[in-house]
Amino acid sequence: MQPGGQPDMQQLLQQAQQMQQQLMAAQAELAQAQVQGQAGGGLVTATVSGSGDLLALAIDPKVVDPEDIETLQDLVIGAVADAARNAQDVAASKLGPLAGGLGLPGMGGGLGLPGL
Repeated sequence: MQPGGQPDMQQLLQQAQQMQQQLMAAQAELAQAQVQGQAGGGLVTATVSGSGDLLALAIDPKVVDPEDIETLQDLVIGAVADAARNAQDVAASKLGPLAGGLGLPGMGGGLGLPGL
């Protein structure tokens, strides 16, 4: 702080730029991450990107029963939901400390920046 209690704007700008660079690097790393979720004890496995996009779905042939499509549908939904939760956890761990420092909503702050 400068005399009189005023913040040093140059220092604040440098800190903001550093945090922005760190946030961008974390977002790029997150986009490359692959996270898995499963249901039915591993009979159905979903792989999503760190941003939550479904990348792959593996279904064990033992669970495919033409007479019971509902169970297979439930397992697929469960595996995708589990993978999405895991992706959110990864995102929170990578972006949470950075976003908290920026005061972003949902990450422990309140600046209200959209899209983050």
